[in-house]
Amino acid sequence: MYDVVLLTLGSGRDAPGGACGSGGVCCGGDGGDATTGGRATGDDGHAPAEQHCETPRVPVLACADALTARGARVEAVTARSDAEIDEVLARLDGPPRPDGLTWPDPDSKTRLVVATASDGQLRAVVRRLVRRYAPPPSRRPADLPGNRTVPDLPPVGVLPLDPARAGGQRDLAAQLGLPRDPAGVAAAVLDGTVRRLDLLRNDGGSVTLDGALIGAADDAGRPLHWRGRVEVDDAVLSAGDDPLLACAIGNAAGYARLDELPLLTAGDPTDGLVEVAVAVPVVTRSTLGRKRVRFEVRRARGRAVAVVPRDERVPYLDDGVEGELSRKRSWWVEPAAWAVYTA
Repeated sequence: MYDVVLLTLGSGRDAPGGACGSGGVCCGGDGGDATTGGRATGDDGHAPAEQHCETPRVPVLACADALTARGARVEAVTARSDAEIDEVLARLDGPPRPDGLTWPDPDSKTRLVVATASDGQLRAVVRRLVRRYAPPPSRRPADLPGNRTVPDLPPVGVLPLDPARAGGQRDLAAQLGLPRDPAGVAAAVLDGTVRRLDLLRNDGGSVTLDGALIGAADDAGRPLHWRGRVEVDDAVLSAGDDPLLACAIGNAAGYARLDELPLLTAGDPTDGLVEVAVAVPVVTRSTLGRKRVRFEVRRARGRAVAVVPRDERVPYLDDGVEGELSRKRSWWVEPAAWAVYTA
């Protein structure tokens, strides 16, 4: 039978709403749903490790009970730093290799479930998987796929901590049709299938699971225009002269729309391509001379995208995590690099 680690993140670094990413709530209790302002719509038993909160979240306990009832050995861990995440991920390592590289064990009897209050928290764990298993360019092994910089990362069970996110602005688990109730997650981890998914890496040292949205609005909700060069493979969507409303970079479909404006049309995290769209305001005049503004959406698909902002700092969201773009940033696709357990 399997050893299952139920991992909860106790740090809010990668969450838009504070600690644990759900209104500042790490473990028990209610927390408001963290929002991003409407900018985008798409060891034996299960005793937890020492925690700062008195009790784990209810879904974690319920999932541990469901796993234990099936004979799995369950350990609940709360990680509050990258080092503590890495201690958990080390359990997924394979046997030593002749080349000395740290590599995941494809036959591991340890399975990982990540309890997530936001896509940013799931991203934080996958990012540490990449950091652990990606070989240095100078030590690229022969058994690494030619179109990737990382091996097949170990699959992850996803336990959403906020079932309400299944509707409205959908999180990645909802987009992928993953089970949300603890019993369903337990069944997928023990009896389900592994679904491999594309991963976006970037030259800032991070990863993207769903997508990124570059651009912002003022306090009144009015879009702030910015300028930047946007290239997808050999296609130039903006040379840097156009005022841009937004740029959406999609692996999946979380940033498919900006309010009512459709941006991405075919987000598919299994096709080996990234979809990119820029929205450009275009001023026209009616027959009566009245000025009107419409939005032209330019789209392209490819293996890589580069964005060079012309403005000093451009706000953006990446898997729901806020940041500022002040220099060139490139994303590229790692086809089928990471995986989830699904029913």
